Amino acid sequence: MSNTAGPSQLSDESTRMALTAFLETRTRTVWEPTADLFESGTVTSLFAMELVVHIEQTFGVTIEGDDLNLENFRTVGAMSDMVSRLKSTALTDD
Repeated sequence: MSNTAGPSQLSDESTRMALTAFLETRTRTVWEPTADLFESGTVTSLFAMELVVHIEQTFGVTIEGDDLNLENFRTVGAMSDMVSRLKSTALTDD
């Protein structure tokens, strides 16, 4: 059986795994990719700023302007999608 996942799919999965590991370490909570981090009450706006810094440093992206929208940080999936989009935009800007 062959693996049909392309490089971007593998990258997206590793991004989700890295974000989940960071969240689980910091919050001592197990997170599903679609769980609303803020609705749970576990994640605060102060922690959201820590997430911004962590994502920028870990994935080599810059989060600014419209990307600093709470919706981009609400779930692991949303953060992973944002990272993928920012990486893709950075590649096309070079």
